[in-house]
Amino acid sequence: MRSACLTTLSGDQVATIVTTLEMRRRPPLRPVPPSPFRLVRWEAPAPARYRALFERVGAPWLWFSRLVMDDAALVAIVHDPAVQVFAITDPAGIEVGMLELDFRHAGACELGYVGFVPELAGKGHGAWLMAEALMRAWRKGVERVWVHTCTLDHPAALGFYRRHGFVAIGRAIETFPDPRVLGILPADAAPQIPLLAQPRAQ
Repeated sequence: MRSACLTTLSGDQVATIVTTLEMRRRPPLRPVPPSPFRLVRWEAPAPARYRALFERVGAPWLWFSRLVMDDAALVAIVHDPAVQVFAITDPAGIEVGMLELDFRHAGACELGYVGFVPELAGKGHGAWLMAEALMRAWRKGVERVWVHTCTLDHPAALGFYRRHGFVAIGRAIETFPDPRVLGILPADAAPQIPLLAQPRAQ
């Protein structure tokens, strides 16, 4: 048996274990749970509007990839006809979450980004959102729906996907510069993840 080993990171780096999960068969149709929220399709969202919602939803989990893309790179993704971006809105029309479905690979749909703003995470709204997501993901010609989550996400995320029929198929370790140190996210984002280096002056 090989002994465990630790890899030391500098204070400005973050590491996470990424798990890839997939579903190869459309689940049985079930009624969509009642919800006060609704999904609103964003056709060709403006980069600033997209990034604002992306940060509101993802900052607690250190989502940053779409924040560092230039406008051209971001638009190439979110304006692609094979990518569907939805805002989750509350009864007052306030945007409180997001769902992104990526059909750019033939026969597959990736649940790119799925989540609510921090005030609503873990409040039991996920069953409704997943039912809506799968109903849209399993369109004609799709043979695989997949998603990845990581140990920086909400602690219940991995179990949530498995309960909804996803099967884990792979695992990898990802390291990246801490976006709080770089000033991409505020220093008080994701307080559950220790900030080990001084944020750079802006």
